[in-house]
Amino acid sequence: MNPSSETFVRHDVAPLRKAVILARGLGKRMRQSDDAVPLDSSQSAIADVGIKALLPVGRPFLDYVLSALADSEYKKVCLVIGPEHQSVREYFTATAPPQRIELDFAVQREPRGTADAVLSAEPFVAGEDFLVINSDNYYPLSALRALRTLGEPGTVLFQRDALIRASNIPADRIQSYALCKISPEEYLEDLLEKPDDAALRSAGAGAFVSMNIWRFSPAIFEACRRVPISPRGEFELPLAVRSAVRDFGLRLRVLRSHEGVLDLSCRADIAAVTASLRRILPRP
Repeated sequence: MNPSSETFVRHDVAPLRKAVILARGLGKRMRQSDDAVPLDSSQSAIADVGIKALLPVGRPFLDYVLSALADSEYKKVCLVIGPEHQSVREYFTATAPPQRIELDFAVQREPRGTADAVLSAEPFVAGEDFLVINSDNYYPLSALRALRTLGEPGTVLFQRDALIRASNIPADRIQSYALCKISPEEYLEDLLEKPDDAALRSAGAGAFVSMNIWRFSPAIFEACRRVPISPRGEFELPLAVRSAVRDFGLRLRVLRSHEGVLDLSCRADIAAVTASLRRILPRP
């Protein structure tokens, strides 16, 4: 994390207790077969159904994500899943229930996008500020901890070149991530999804991008309810955030990071993620 981000931490506000993990995705890219990627039988079986949360990379990937949240002192986690994800519920309630964190579930009935997924967790949030993260990313502890103690809504943005150096994410994939405009006061000013070549050239190599890690107040729910359907046919969280910032005056403090994020999007990511997590013993 940028050392200057420490100046944004407010010690007069109670740290976050709650986190929401978006795990409802269909795993389309993970389900695509790739003969060039060797998988063991257990990895292949999970990849074939696209349930990335349970993909074994030593232990099921979500064990590491939950363990990082517990290490960062979050107390309660809501996992947004689909009605067909009974195997995820069984694993975390019967096979290997978390010991350091209280786990709840919210069911998103249809895969209508990430803004709709966040709305599924509104009863769990119950009026508190909360963290939102992806289920297929492993974020640095510094980012999770900084948002927990920030004291106001915000986001951690990642420097694009640093992501290329410190992550397993290919440069062409990072180029498709949302570019972010930051105000002089270090608040999010705008967010550009799927930037074109001209926008990428204008932003330069040092641009900061969103990896979908947010600290929200309950005000985000109204933006999620109002967001129009995207060209991809979904209600998308980045578009809800953009509208909330530009149209509703939502203020999101920006914390800058030059660290990496592990991404488990497709089968080609599995070996690198497994190697990166090899020295970590998850204790969710």
